[in-house]
Amino acid sequence: MLERTLSVVAFAVLCGFLFILIWFVPRLDLGLVLAVTVLLCGYDILIHRPPAGR
Repeated sequence: MLERTLSVVAFAVLCGFLFILIWFVPRLDLGLVLAVTVLLCGYDILIHRPPAGR
């Protein structure tokens, strides 16, 4: 449970940093790269489970 909580907190911090970046540098190509980055990280957090035994 602690791993899941820490990963969600880390994801929130990443999203906050990327939001600040896109807010100050509003470019379409950068926005697309950041959107793909957030989607991949979100997929990793929501779909993949930590290994059993931990």
